[in-house]
This record gives sequence, C-alpha cells and structure tokens, in this order.
Amino acid sequence: MRASDRAYRALREEIIEGALVPGTVLGEVEQSARLGLSRTPLREALSRLVADGLAAPAAGRGVVVTAVSLDEAPQLFDLRIALETLAARRAAERTADPAEGTTVRESFENLAARFDQSTAHLADGAEPTAYYALTAELDAQLDFASGNTYLAESLRGLRLHLGRLRRLARNSPARLATSAQEHAAIARAIATGDPDLAAASTIIHLRRALAHLQGEALKSTDHTSTIQERSA
Repeated sequence: MRASDRAYRALREEIIEGALVPGTVLGEVEQSARLGLSRTPLREALSRLVADGLAAPAAGRGVVVTAVSLDEAPQLFDLRIALETLAARRAAERTADPAEGTTVRESFENLAARFDQSTAHLADGAEPTAYYALTAELDAQLDFASGNTYLAESLRGLRLHLGRLRRLARNSPARLATSAQEHAAIARAIATGDPDLAAASTIIHLRRALAHLQGEALKSTDHTSTIQERSA
C-alpha cells in the first residue's frame, strides 16, 4: 500500500471514530511525524479527505476536520434510502445470474444467520464493535452484488458521513437488536431473490434508523436547553 493510502486510511478512520474531533488542525509537520511519512504523501491524503468532505481548508489554519451534526441526518438519509434501495434490488436480481447467483445467495444467507445470532447478545448490552463489523460486511457484499461500480462508489462515500453521525448517537441495546433483525431481513430477502421485498426491508430499516438519530438529536437539544435554563 502506498504511503499516501496508509495516511488517508488512518486519518479517515480517526475522523470517523471521533479520535480527531471537528476543528482539529491536520498540520502537515505534526501529522507526517506522527504517521511516519514524508509531507508529500500526507498532502495527497489530506486532499482526499477534503474531497470526501471529512476535512476542509481553513484560512490561516491549514486543513481542519469538518464539523458534523445530527441535523444533517435527514438529507443524508434521503440519498441513502434512494441508493441502498436500488442496490438491494440489484443484489436480489443478481441471485438469478447463472455464473454468480449461487455464491450471492449463499453469502447473504450466511449474513442473515449471523445477524440473527447477534440479536440476543446486542439486546443484553454486548459491546457493538463486532456488530458494526458485520454491517460493514453486508455493505461490502451489497456493493459487490449490485453489479454497479458507480452506485457502490457513491454508497462508500456516503457511509463515511453516516459513520460519523452514528458516533454522535448513544448506543441503545434495544435499537441495536432490532437493527440486527432488520439487517437479517434485508439479507434474507436478497438471498431469496425477491427485489421488492429487499427494497421494502431496506426502506423499513433506514427509516427506523433515521427516526432513532432524530430522536437522539431531540434529546441533545432538550439537554442543552435544560443546561441553559439552569445557568440563566
């Protein structure tokens, strides 16, 4: 892997995970020393982060990590619903492919079973890292099975911002368990080769995910208002 690719991936993950918070200055000298590479590949990595919308030039400060807010959720989910619904349809249709249909069906059947298995653990409050890794597997398989590289690339870029939003919301064991069942339903619908059911299952999941994030945004607003009232 090229040095610029390593730097890009490292910084991207730190931004998404919240280790590099909004407003952090990504100074060339500091970051190149921290990541152990020269400034030229670091500049390439920073340019890619800017193109992704994860960082932006700031006058007199260089490149800084962009802000993120749960208020952005409705706009992002408008696009996510349109793209992922289409991807689910195409993936379900792919199961009829003479060459790859069997592999696609088996992959999504396996994913559905693993989501089912994770449900009880999540409901009991298990740490969700493994669950998020499983959702990433579903995303990757969905991108492949859709058979549309342009669609897959659009979804990958969108998921960067959605990943940051997820970190702003508190983990809810009940919501995570329900989400696992929704993912299982999507995977199972694709495995059975039903495009309409795959699309419908995707819409249900994404609308519920958006409702959860909007609920978190409302809680945050109420909490801020309460603090302000107490300070007045």
